[in-house]
Amino acid sequence: MVKKKVISEDENRGSSEFQVVHFTNKIRRLTSHLEFHRKDYLSQRGLRKILGKRQRLLSYLSKKKRVSYKELMNQLDIRESKTR
Repeated sequence: MVKKKVISEDENRGSSEFQVVHFTNKIRRLTSHLEFHRKDYLSQRGLRKILGKRQRLLSYLSKKKRVSYKELMNQLDIRESKTR
């Protein structure tokens, strides 16, 4: 998956870019789980928490590291959300 490329390129696992990739993989895994288990409310809550964390990190990246943000959005195939 995409995570393997980022790990080999960027060994800093605490970086914002790595965390966004990690959260994106978790989101995709939880989304596929929730398609099958629709009434798993604890997983839904966890998904919402992870979405919020990823959104805050993406907001930070868009303000501080604009080039890195655009590359990451294209690499992960995430659409830009229009907040506020």
